[in-house]
Amino acid sequence: MKTIAALATPPGVSGIAVIRVSGPEVFSAIDKIFQGKQKPSEMKSHTIHYGDIIDIYNNNIIVDKAIISIFKAPNSFTGDDVIEISCHGGKITPSLILDLLYKMGISPAEPGEFTKMAFLNGKMDLVQAEAVADLIHSISVNSSQTAARQLNGNFSKSISDLRQQLIKICSLLEIDLDFINDDVEFSDYDRMNALINDTILFCENLINQYKADNILRSGFHIAIIGYPNSGKSSLFNALLNKNRAIVSNIPGTTRDYIEDYIYVNNIPVKLIDTAGLRDTIDIIELDGIKLAENMVSQADLILLINDLTLGENHSNKLFEYISNKFKEIPIVILQNKIDIATTNDNNDLEQYTDNNIYISAKKSIGLHDISNIIVKYYNLSINPSQNILVNERHKALLINVIEELSLAKNALKTHSNELAAINIRNAANYFGEISGESFNNDVLNSIFSKFCIGK
Repeated sequence: MKTIAALATPPGVSGIAVIRVSGPEVFSAIDKIFQGKQKPSEMKSHTIHYGDIIDIYNNNIIVDKAIISIFKAPNSFTGDDVIEISCHGGKITPSLILDLLYKMGISPAEPGEFTKMAFLNGKMDLVQAEAVADLIHSISVNSSQTAARQLNGNFSKSISDLRQQLIKICSLLEIDLDFINDDVEFSDYDRMNALINDTILFCENLINQYKADNILRSGFHIAIIGYPNSGKSSLFNALLNKNRAIVSNIPGTTRDYIEDYIYVNNIPVKLIDTAGLRDTIDIIELDGIKLAENMVSQADLILLINDLTLGENHSNKLFEYISNKFKEIPIVILQNKIDIATTNDNNDLEQYTDNNIYISAKKSIGLHDISNIIVKYYNLSINPSQNILVNERHKALLINVIEELSLAKNALKTHSNELAAINIRNAANYFGEISGESFNNDVLNSIFSKFCIGK
């Protein structure tokens, strides 16, 4: 196994930088460049020491005064020997130290390679490794806390327990096949069907949870839609509190889409200002409208903005079209331009209901009501107390488990034990891929390539 090193803190000017080194050659390398009261190889595990980092290739000049933290195998993050060098931050000093290590034959770490080492050395399973990435990339308190809870391994244990029970069923079915001519059965088919049904339900619940987990992971996505000149870009700018989108009275100004993040009551919200939806012969504008509909399909909430000066019902056809096309996505209508709209009863214009808010994007009237509705739908979309973050990989494998177990149920009805055993073993293997008990190297490389370097 190779020895690797990388900067474990963000590059740039900072008080300190941490360089992580892990592998079998850690102590032989650091012994050469660290001068303290004793050699690092003689130091006890889980201790810290102060000394000089010297350049052995340049007359032993001092590169920096640093602190090293010692973690001896197997009691380290990776399971191998690990030393973390805490040096002064900036662009130059960490680079000089890394260059020293690389000259001694230590390899630059690839993205996620330290965590990959930890997985391969049995320090964590694959679900826990993915939780590390989720924790690093958390954009909200809820997502951070859920990822931290997933590090405990409860989700992995549930998956592993079900996998072992499925493997046991396979064994019993295969034993039955050995005694098929002796009219002897070792399998309890009622118990088998009950376990299969419970496992399918378990998988279905996790799949249904995926959308909520994706919101925790990447934020609450809101698409702002409406006819041209209804005030979409003005609202986008008002919510961001900056001029991010071009505002014009010329229809079709927004040909593409614009997106940006805001925080509403500590909720990460991704706002998407889409092209105005209307019938047009302009090819570029048509492409923008198609793209807008694609972005709407990925939203968790739709804000349909209506130009109140043209009547409260002006956008009814658009509302019907969108609600029919995207049945699962809640829609809130924003009656815009109350500052210039005329009505017999001005008080009615400022009434607020769950799906109808009266605003003025230009004058920033009603923004608080919009914030309230965002918080409401966000809270309806997530379960902040859960201990699991289901990702796209998990979801695909869970779907495969359900398909295999459904086939096994049908096979058991006709006492086709051999087919049922194959399907159940396939399901067990898919569970193993989730937890990492069985894995494909290409899939493993894909997972860890999404990590940052140094983790």
